[in-house]
Amino acid sequence: MHERLTDKTLAGFAEELSARKPVPGGGGAAAYVGTLGVALGSMAGSFALGKASLDQFQDDVRADLEAAERVRGRLIELVDGDAAAYLELSQAYKMDRADASRADVIERATKGAAKVPFAMMREICSAIDLIEDLENKVSHMLLSDIGCGAILCRSALEAASLSVFVNTESLGDRGFAQSLEADCADMLDDYVPRAEAITRRVADRIRRH
Repeated sequence: MHERLTDKTLAGFAEELSARKPVPGGGGAAAYVGTLGVALGSMAGSFALGKASLDQFQDDVRADLEAAERVRGRLIELVDGDAAAYLELSQAYKMDRADASRADVIERATKGAAKVPFAMMREICSAIDLIEDLENKVSHMLLSDIGCGAILCRSALEAASLSVFVNTESLGDRGFAQSLEADCADMLDDYVPRAEAITRRVADRIRRH
């Protein structure tokens, strides 16, 4: 790839996503959605800084914002990382079937293609942790952004998991595949309900206000 997907405009990325091209795909879209989710948490937290009524939370919010910046940067990298992993896998499948190394090359590339969305999931879980921590430390006027961030992160987490599972199902190394799948399931079981709970609490607080 000569141009990074993340250097494109929003419209350009959407156009690439809709085109008949192998990348970007669901994995890259998941990372991007997760980026938007954590960015919303950062925005809400940024407005809390310097606010007298939230003075007791200033140190916590600053720490959360620093962590969120790292998560956001990593997820942005994984948009292009996912595309690179998929292209490596597609090249592996194009190898001559008579090549004795083809199966091993495909196996390695498939593991690589599974590891990238798995890394996304770990970052998105961190994003949900941060949004959860910021929930009660931001202005009421920005609670909807916290809720939206939680919704986007939950969706991104589930979407990234599908990109893991679609690759692990074809792996010959079943021990590796099952271990990765189990870790994915644990993250989904823990963090999807937590993200949903944030959204429900935010909605209840807004509607009662």
